[in-house]
Amino acid sequence: MKEKKVILTAFRNRCRAVFAAGLLIILAGCQETPKESIVKQKSADNIKNYESNEEVSEKDGNEPGNQDSEETKDSLDTEEAAEEKEGKINEIVKAPKSYKNQMEYEGGKITVDTDAEIVLPKVDAMNTYQVSAREVDQELIDQITNIFFENAKFYHGYSYNTWTKEDYQKDITMLKKWKAEGNLDPYHWGTDDEGNLSFDIDAAIEGDEISMADAPEQIEKQEVVPSFGLEWVDITNGENVTKVDENRFYGVAETDQGIYGYTISGNDAHTSDVRILIQTQEEGPQSFRDFNTTGWKDGRYAMDTENRSADGETDSHSLSEDTVKSLVKISYEDAEKMAKEKIQQLGWDWEVTSWDYSLYCSSYEIKEEDVQDAGYVFYFTRVLDGAAVTFTDAYGGSLEDHNSTLIPWSYERCEVVVGSGGIERVEIYNPYNVGEIQTRNVKLMDFESIIKIYEQMMEITNADMLDYYNKLTYHVRKITLGYTRIYDPTVDSKSGILVPAWDFFGGYDSESVDYTSKDSGEHSNQSLLTINAVDGTIIDRELGY
Repeated sequence: MKEKKVILTAFRNRCRAVFAAGLLIILAGCQETPKESIVKQKSADNIKNYESNEEVSEKDGNEPGNQDSEETKDSLDTEEAAEEKEGKINEIVKAPKSYKNQMEYEGGKITVDTDAEIVLPKVDAMNTYQVSAREVDQELIDQITNIFFENAKFYHGYSYNTWTKEDYQKDITMLKKWKAEGNLDPYHWGTDDEGNLSFDIDAAIEGDEISMADAPEQIEKQEVVPSFGLEWVDITNGENVTKVDENRFYGVAETDQGIYGYTISGNDAHTSDVRILIQTQEEGPQSFRDFNTTGWKDGRYAMDTENRSADGETDSHSLSEDTVKSLVKISYEDAEKMAKEKIQQLGWDWEVTSWDYSLYCSSYEIKEEDVQDAGYVFYFTRVLDGAAVTFTDAYGGSLEDHNSTLIPWSYERCEVVVGSGGIERVEIYNPYNVGEIQTRNVKLMDFESIIKIYEQMMEITNADMLDYYNKLTYHVRKITLGYTRIYDPTVDSKSGILVPAWDFFGGYDSESVDYTSKDSGEHSNQSLLTINAVDGTIIDRELGY
């Protein structure tokens, strides 16, 4: 049933992306909308014509910053001192400290329960910024390498992680032992829609026996310098075929702290994305089957979610925060210090803007007994003139349909996992080149107008989900004003704009014939809706525009 939930969730996200994008084009004249839409249609002209508050001031005959008399300024000293720490952005958006409301749609089948704190940047104004995709060159590779791998030795990942005949024999022996004990699902893959085991242990044994015939007696570690353009030999089909990684480095680093997988992927004709992945690995080859289930998982899924299938096969319950905290063997302060020491060396104005617990476990459902290590994951985002880019779960860069010929560009993001052994995992996506300010002190919509859009669009964008669920209850627990990047892939997939946007964070409960799930959204980084704070258009987080 877990497999079915994953597929359904992915399908739901694709449906929402296509639906929301198409909706904005037809919204103004749509007769099926329950009330007249107040959402503007997206267009390139909207972005070009963003208005500055300074321009508005000048149009009104007021030169910014020169209107107060000395007496007035003196009388406001105390008030301004109090506002200095918080910034004056709330004078513009007029948002309360929190917002609470409950709405029901579709005859009570969809409920939106909003009980959220409102988080504003501590600034006086917000701008829009031009950004572009950064290319991977040797200078960037060297910078990352020197920061994270002092005095390390690097080896080609293909040869280093190759299984030998001995490795295959050990795996065959273990699989046969599990089969004899009746453990036919040792990797917790679950079942398919028909109830059959997704993992076929007999096929795995047969595959190992075939692969063992061509496997080497021992691996030959090939020392390399991290760079693009390295050659490697592909022996997948029993023949030695020399290949070249033109836009990728796949290596292993041996350090005094342990062994790390080290991968750098550059952009190419199919994507503008750049990805850097560093993660610990145990000595010797690891079963590729573990990668489906074993790894670092965000603690919020353990604390906030519960899942139950109608047939009783799946019945997972959330863990309390105290339980999760008891599994962590490193202090928050020490973990954050380790993460910051590395990321700050990049010099990219990234700061920790969110965090979560991180649990290393070997099952889809996070159970206390399956947790092998625990720590923290720190989310770094860029801070521009005091206001941060908002971190969300969404990577962006999705396509509206599988036949699209557009080149996608995901968001800039950085995650660092620190466990009991130190830094365990680093993932960096798409570092931006930040250009000029496009519009300084951009004019923002007030919070009341944003909330009207939110309440309308939560109904419109989720109504079609009743095709898959009998009932939905959304829990919105945090509302944040920050920056997000938008771009137009039909024009340029390597440049965009950072704009102020409102994100509504939370989770949702769902009920269907086969499955019931709950997500309180208390620790969520999932944005259920993103609204451009300048013009009120909806930004699809999965698409990135």
